[in-house]
Amino acid sequence: MNHQEMTDRIANGQGFIAALDQSGGSTPKALRGYGVSDDSWSGEDEMFAQIHAMRSRIVESPCFGCGKVLGAILFEKTMDGESGGKPVPDRLKERGIVPFLKVDKGLEDEANGVQLMKPMPDLESLLERAKRKGVFGTKMRSVIKRNDTAGIKAIVHQQFAEGARILAAGLVPIIEPEYDITAADRAEGEKILLEAIEEGLEALPADQQVMLKLSIPAEAGLYSGLVDHPRVLRVVALSGGYSTDEACEKLAENPGMIASFSRGLLQDLRVTQTDEEFDATLKAAIDRIHAASVA
Repeated sequence: MNHQEMTDRIANGQGFIAALDQSGGSTPKALRGYGVSDDSWSGEDEMFAQIHAMRSRIVESPCFGCGKVLGAILFEKTMDGESGGKPVPDRLKERGIVPFLKVDKGLEDEANGVQLMKPMPDLESLLERAKRKGVFGTKMRSVIKRNDTAGIKAIVHQQFAEGARILAAGLVPIIEPEYDITAADRAEGEKILLEAIEEGLEALPADQQVMLKLSIPAEAGLYSGLVDHPRVLRVVALSGGYSTDEACEKLAENPGMIASFSRGLLQDLRVTQTDEEFDATLKAAIDRIHAASVA
């Protein structure tokens, strides 16, 4: 797939985006969920080898290339690795799946009710390398903990500022200001978030588009205007700690949003499963998430 074909696939495809981008801090938890205990690896290299084996097993599973998975978000080491004997981005595109790269370097301590992203001084060099490897877009996450107008505006401003660097490199940014689903004031805070995002979109040049990755809103349909915004390529939803069933049920109440789940996709996969069991389990999750994404 060339850039235009990938753009069309993301904009118009009937499916969802898989999140396979667990990084250093979240990798041990992901491995434990997969059934790989902490004493099964020693040191960071062995840990990443274990998680890469899991991700490669997903990518190579027959059901992963069935057409229902539009894209996959990768961790940097996954982008640099191989699956099926080919570089991961090439293998994904071969299977009809658009590759994205997680580019953020983690979160700052909470201030004004939010956690901003840590600085990314080497972003341009990473983007250049990603583009050479055929990556289409990026993802970067920050977190809103409570309804603080100044904090919410700061988090959105940072996301769009970093998004401008990504657009300048010729890649499409997924802007992800996650709202903590456990926050008691989420319904009110998400309205402030919506206003801030709309302001950021209006400031974009008319010929540029971004993607948005948002928590499934407390008020169903809140983001419907973003789905149809001319500067938004696609609006995707994170599972945010919901189980697969919960996330799918809530997502189906928001037409136009599609899934970009991690836990919701991976929660029932186990290293001890046979290939047949693994594929059947993954297929069941893909089918559920796909159905919610096209509802």
